[in-house]
Amino acid sequence: MATRSNPTTVVEPVVERKDSVAKPPPMYQVMLLNDDYTPMDFVVEVLQRFFGMGREKATRVMLQVHLDGRGVCGVFPRDVAATKVDLVTDYARVHEHPLQCVMEEA
Repeated sequence: MATRSNPTTVVEPVVERKDSVAKPPPMYQVMLLNDDYTPMDFVVEVLQRFFGMGREKATRVMLQVHLDGRGVCGVFPRDVAATKVDLVTDYARVHEHPLQCVMEEA
C-alpha cells in the first residue's frame, strides 16, 4: 500500500540546540567586624556555633578580626550567606553585643 505525500507540506530542518551550561551561583564572603565591646570569647563561640569551626580555627579568625578589623568566616552562596548574617546578628543582639556580621561578593 503506497501513501502519497502532500506536496504543500513543508518540512523544516531540525535545529540542534546547544545545551546551555548553568554558571555556578556567585559566592559571598561572610565577615565579622571588630568593635570595642564584644568579648573575644563570644566571637569564638559565634564562629564555632554558626560556622562550624573548631576552637583553634575560631580563635585564629577572632584574632584576625581583632587585629585587622575584619575576618572572613566563610564563603557561601548568597542565600546561605544572608541567613548566616541574620543568625549571627540576631544572636549577638539577644546577648546584648554590638557584633556586626556582613557579607560581600567574593
